[in-house]
Amino acid sequence: MKEELFTIGPFTVYGYGVMIAIGVLAAYFAAEYRAKKLKMQYEHIFYLVIWCVVGGFACAKLLFWITEWKTVVSDPGFLLRTMGDGFVVYGGIIGGIFTGYVYCRIKKLEFFQYFDLVMPSIALAQGFGRIGCFLAGCCYGKETTGVFSVTFYNSSFAPNHIALIPTQIYSSVLNFVHFGVLLWIAKHKKADGQVAACYLIFYSIGRFILEFFRGDLERGSVGVLSTSQFISIFVCFAGILLYWQKGKRRSSAIR
Repeated sequence: MKEELFTIGPFTVYGYGVMIAIGVLAAYFAAEYRAKKLKMQYEHIFYLVIWCVVGGFACAKLLFWITEWKTVVSDPGFLLRTMGDGFVVYGGIIGGIFTGYVYCRIKKLEFFQYFDLVMPSIALAQGFGRIGCFLAGCCYGKETTGVFSVTFYNSSFAPNHIALIPTQIYSSVLNFVHFGVLLWIAKHKKADGQVAACYLIFYSIGRFILEFFRGDLERGSVGVLSTSQFISIFVCFAGILLYWQKGKRRSSAIR
């Protein structure tokens, strides 16, 4: 919709990059604020966010290349040409969780406490990130004749001059709602790890459904499912298992 916001000399500021930056900052400030309220070691939040962002972006890129493995094999130069674009959100989530776990182990922090603390912020960051997708035109929806549609005219990603389902906006709204729901769950949780578990469950279900309306088919597939739908199944089960396990341990401890 607005890939390039403005240009200053040789530098061009892109809408996608700006929204990603806003999302990361919002995630950081929200997590730090909540850490202070919960009397956690908030001084670790800055470094934890940096670790998760770096690990998340690296794995998001890696998973994109994995989904495009046939192209990579036939044209290795594809790796260099796509260094700046082409990411898979699930790769970012998995990579961010892993690097966060490593950081907590190194600093001897209780991982599931910080896991619960950070995951609502991840949903918040994703809300802004999807606005960035909308500005760039990536992650676009299928062609539609419905009332609620968006038409791109100068996008490098989405097909131009065609009415499309605004999946980026739907995803952004869901992520902001997800953020609010997770904050409510955090106030009523019975055990550490349950907020993060709910993130995994809710996000995977929402992503699975939204994938039916996505139009960017180059993201790979596993049978009749898109790559993200296939991953969503396992992420959802992992979330359910984590929630059940943490609840069971809590009940055993009370007894």
